[in-house]
This record gives sequence, C-alpha cells and structure tokens, in this order.
Amino acid sequence: MPFDFKKEYRELYMPKSKPQLVEVPPMNYIAVRGTGDPNEDGGAYQQAIGVLYAVAYTLKMSYKTDYKIAGFFEYVVPPLEGFWRQDNVDGVNYSDKSGFHWISVIRLPDFVTKTDFDWAVQTAAKKKQQDCSSAEFLTIEEGLCVQIMHVGSYDDEPASVAVMDEYLAQNGYANDLTAERLHHEIYLSDPRKTAPEKRKTVLRHPIKKA
Repeated sequence: MPFDFKKEYRELYMPKSKPQLVEVPPMNYIAVRGTGDPNEDGGAYQQAIGVLYAVAYTLKMSYKTDYKIAGFFEYVVPPLEGFWRQDNVDGVNYSDKSGFHWISVIRLPDFVTKTDFDWAVQTAAKKKQQDCSSAEFLTIEEGLCVQIMHVGSYDDEPASVAVMDEYLAQNGYANDLTAERLHHEIYLSDPRKTAPEKRKTVLRHPIKKA
C-alpha cells in the first residue's frame, strides 16, 4: 500500500472537532505564492494549484521514468494546504478575500531533495507545456500550534476559529500570528465533489504562552 501521510500522521491531519495543541515539526513543501481572491475564475490562485499538482504528480510518478530519487517509496500525494495573511489585519478578515496574501503548498516526502525538486519543475513544465517557474522548495517550521477540524463552508470558518480562541484564553495561551507564522488551512475535501456543509478543513494557528 502506498504511504499515506494523512493516516501515518493523524495528529497533524485528522484532529477532532474540538481544539487541540500540536507541535508541528519542520516540513518541506512545493509552494507557490500569490495575492488576491482564491475564488476568482482562472485567477492567480487557481493557476497556482495547477502548478502545485503538476510538480507533485511528476515527483510521485518519477519511479516510472529514468530519473531515480534516492530512498523513494510509493506514496499518496498529500492534501492541498494554504498559509494566509492580510495586511494590517489581526487574524483573518473573511469578507475581504481580495486582500489575501497566500502561500499554497503540497507537502513533500522527506526523501525529495532540492535537486529532485528542480528536476520535477523542469520535467513538469516540458510535459504539461506549462510554466512551473513559480514553484519553490520551501521549508516551514510551525512549532507550537492549536488546531481544529472545521466541517462546513470555508466562509463559516470564523465560528471554529472562535472556538480555538476561547480554548487558548482558558488554557493560558494566545495566538502568535505574524508575518512569518500564518493562519494555516489543510483541505481534506475536494470542493468540486463535496457539498460546502460537508467539507473538512484543518484550521491551525501558531500560538505562544499568554
């Protein structure tokens, strides 16, 4: 069976629908940065998603090519994730989607090196006839965070964020959202196939002792 990050690291991908603390280790990602409304048809965000998956699947299927990655094992491509911030906003203002600065990411297996990543970007661009130059190899260390499983529309996320905030206040912690430590979402449901009220999204905030 291919290695499945969601199943092997359930504490990172399958939290309960009540807040929990988690120490998130450093991870490597395929990343594309951008700004603007993620719902814009054919906009920068949707183009970024296309680049991410082109590179991700090139790496996943590399074992069927002449390019061999040291330590490779078959795996399920991890879920799409996003780091979000807005200028001069404490937290997230869901009513101003055009003001988002985002980093869309897909986790990389640890065996993928920067050299392997560069090969995949070049190979995906040739094979897909697609400009993949916006993709970068990014390492993120989130550290201590609070997270919750949000079930429902993306626009209803503030209710789950409020539950996390209340939990922090009751347990001696505070949000530590900065330009480097960002609001984080992990998308476990395909929005093209899942009704808004049934979508599962991991919400994660960096925190510190109050």
